[in-house]
Amino acid sequence: MHWLDRIPFWPLAVVALFMGLAPFSPEPHLWEKAKMLVAGNLVRPLDIIDLLWHGFPAALLLLKVARLFFH
Repeated sequence: MHWLDRIPFWPLAVVALFMGLAPFSPEPHLWEKAKMLVAGNLVRPLDIIDLLWHGFPAALLLLKVARLFFH
């Protein structure tokens, strides 16, 4: 996972924060899709892709932080 080490931390954190909170109104997509996932309503392909699109930077950031602490 050396490719993850080459990604700068702060730009990744900014992208993860922005994508996690976008759109800012009426509620962030990531929060909306997470609630749908927990409720079992995440069935449309567009909603699944939206969850992946908005959650991917946050997942990368979590992997990078975990790699820093457990490497």
